Amino acid sequence: MTKRDMTGVQAERFDRRAIPSGAEEQTWIGPDGWRFRQLEWRQDKPRGSVLFMTGRADFYEKYLETFHDFHSRGWNITTVDWRGQGGSGRCGAHPHVGHIDDFATWTGDLAALYDQWHASRPGPHVVLGHSMGGHLVLRALTENLIQPDAAILSAPMLAPAGGGMPEWTAQLIAKFMCVLGRAGRRAWKAADNPLEPQILRQGLLTHDAARYSDEFFWFRERPFVRLGPASWRWVERAYSSTRKLRNRRKLSRMDIPILILATSTDELVDHPTIERAVGLMPKAELKLFGPESAHEIFREVDDVRDSALNACFSFLDRVAPPQ
Repeated sequence: MTKRDMTGVQAERFDRRAIPSGAEEQTWIGPDGWRFRQLEWRQDKPRGSVLFMTGRADFYEKYLETFHDFHSRGWNITTVDWRGQGGSGRCGAHPHVGHIDDFATWTGDLAALYDQWHASRPGPHVVLGHSMGGHLVLRALTENLIQPDAAILSAPMLAPAGGGMPEWTAQLIAKFMCVLGRAGRRAWKAADNPLEPQILRQGLLTHDAARYSDEFFWFRERPFVRLGPASWRWVERAYSSTRKLRNRRKLSRMDIPILILATSTDELVDHPTIERAVGLMPKAELKLFGPESAHEIFREVDDVRDSALNACFSFLDRVAPPQ
């Protein structure tokens, strides 16, 4: 099957349900000995290097198509599943509950990974983060833990979507549940049959049913990647970390070019908070979508994806030209 690529030329459709030829699945050992699952897809003559960090409960197979898009433009690709999800083990007792002691653990992992990646890959160096990954990338940037040539954030979690409850109330409830000894327990109910695609969940993530179903293919093919609800500790620490990140002084001092992809109808992260952050960061740009896009912009229908990718490549050509 073929499709038209971004230049209008017929191209072979990429197989989203297979590890690409030439890509290598590896293990990265963190400074504390934690074993992280890594995917490496290099070029003979690279245009530069991209470090891609996924969102909450994600695993790198979900973004193979996006890796292909960047790789076909000449970029080296490196991605690592976050500690506690995908193929990088679990931080809690239940294999399907996303748990973490503190988001600083993740930014510490990112800093160590970035240092090794930056030292061993040719520039320009670009870090790309989606959702929770976008939050952690931006937090690492504001804390001077990483200093890439440019960054791209897709629907970054700068604040959770409101849900009709003030943040302080939601965090207080999460704290209370942790005090009751439920820190590692799931904060919301999992689907009764998580291997069946659900229209409600799909509507939050993407309008593309085929791309959405890829996730469930990988759940069957590689059951170890599946993760369900977050723990109460994750929820409490998420509110704390997003509040820490929304520091006007730190954001206004960001001197790294940043492209943010967002949708005004996102039901998982708060869009107005993203717009305020873009307004504070002197070198930030916003590519905004409306109801045509849900949360997972890189897994949307072709028209949305092509527009997002064109924005990314145009941005990188301007701010991170080949060295």
